[in-house]
Amino acid sequence: MSAYLGIDLGTSGTKSLVCRGDGTILATATAEHPSSHPHPGWSEQQPEEWWRSAVSSVQAALAQAGIRADEIRGIGLSGQMHGSVFLDGAHHVLRPALLWNDQRTAAECTEIESRAGGRAALIQMVSNPAFTGFTAPKVLWIRRHEPRVYERLRHLLLPKDFLRLRLTGELATDVSDASGTLLLDVTHRRWCAPLLAKLDLDRAWLPVCVESDEVTGQLTPAAGRELGLPPGIPVVGGAGDQAASAVGNGIVRHGIISATLGTSGVIFAHADQPQTHPDGRVHTMCHAVRGAWHMMGVVLAAGGSLQWFRNHLAAAEVAQAKDRGIDPYELIAELAASAPPGSEGLFFLPYLTGERHPHSDPHAAGGFIGLTVRHTRAHLARAVFEGITFAMNDCLEVIRELGVQATEIRLSGGGARSPFWRQLQADVYGQKVTQINAQEGPAFGAALLAMVGTGAYGNVPEACAGTIRTIAELGPNPSRHALMSRWQRQYQRLYPALQREFLFLAELRRDTAAS
Repeated sequence: MSAYLGIDLGTSGTKSLVCRGDGTILATATAEHPSSHPHPGWSEQQPEEWWRSAVSSVQAALAQAGIRADEIRGIGLSGQMHGSVFLDGAHHVLRPALLWNDQRTAAECTEIESRAGGRAALIQMVSNPAFTGFTAPKVLWIRRHEPRVYERLRHLLLPKDFLRLRLTGELATDVSDASGTLLLDVTHRRWCAPLLAKLDLDRAWLPVCVESDEVTGQLTPAAGRELGLPPGIPVVGGAGDQAASAVGNGIVRHGIISATLGTSGVIFAHADQPQTHPDGRVHTMCHAVRGAWHMMGVVLAAGGSLQWFRNHLAAAEVAQAKDRGIDPYELIAELAASAPPGSEGLFFLPYLTGERHPHSDPHAAGGFIGLTVRHTRAHLARAVFEGITFAMNDCLEVIRELGVQATEIRLSGGGARSPFWRQLQADVYGQKVTQINAQEGPAFGAALLAMVGTGAYGNVPEACAGTIRTIAELGPNPSRHALMSRWQRQYQRLYPALQREFLFLAELRRDTAAS
């Protein structure tokens, strides 16, 4: 029988998934890899740690699946977007990779927009403004601050494509992931030669760019021995984690939007034509579906804010969860649900690592606003859930302003697992939210792309139709939606009121770190 392997290189670990052609998931396994933060706002990882976690997770998933290794017919890849892997001519890693949530490149973003002829001209070329997390600013930062590394640079890869290199020996990427480099002509699905020239970057550093279901190479004997798989298995282009997650959630036609809550939070909408926001308040990128695009709003520290609350303000819940053998987030959600909607006027800004959309501000910072002696830890917990959801809804409103009419919003990630958070999202979005049978996100999407690339299905929408179905739906409570809409308007006034202060606070943080 045929089986397929999806490998998702995430921020905290690599997840591998084995499934049948009908979408039946046989096994999943995750292996962690570490991050480092040498300075405030910096975020790096060692690519070799990615390979180690990939090998470990694949081996574990195959053992758990209980299938013969020769049943694997194809491999799909997904991964954290925007990260930069710098290689020399012999494919050796030159330095740790700079990640999507690294915020050191504000000056380089300004330089890119200036060289391009302004923000509007840049958006015209690559459909997006310059964000600190994107790949191109990282290359300019290396050129400015680490010239010896820059002199040796011969190949530039995205995270999942480093795994491809180790699996197949091939240098390639796909159009969805390449869209997040700021170097791709998103409209025409090819590297943007005019911008490369303006930035004085060598086109030869960039890998071949393919569609997500296109076969890019075969598993080498050496990689096969490490993974426990026979050589020759096709490896397809795959996708950036958000496009792969969208495939895994069936967001492959107009009208269905996904709201995914992981470390970051993403509102994702399918588009049949490329459509850009004139101010770049959401991303426009190539979809993992051939001939399709997507719009995407990103909240950098969505689940990351909840993780921060767990680590620093929920010791009691963590201890109790350990004793009971349950997820501590279940108890944190119960704590939040015990406070009234609106948290009695307490707001939380989830800008713990700056913000991507709709504000594009690396200096934005988090905070509780409206705190009084009446507020308890339960209010704090609920305010965190509400603040994250308000930030997600900010992105959704921008996409709606572009004329996208959603018929349903599919939930995935942590926000789909919690009944409390599912209802809160319905109440804030003011729209029906649904759950589907597949909850494995990018790894499952990567496996579906492998199915298409090896001929099990004719195209990606066909693969989604054959494997994905809705299993639950939930509508908003009208009175709570009215209350949340009022609270949302107040929330939206807080960032503009604090924008200048965030810049001053960022300077204070740098001064403190320097001393």
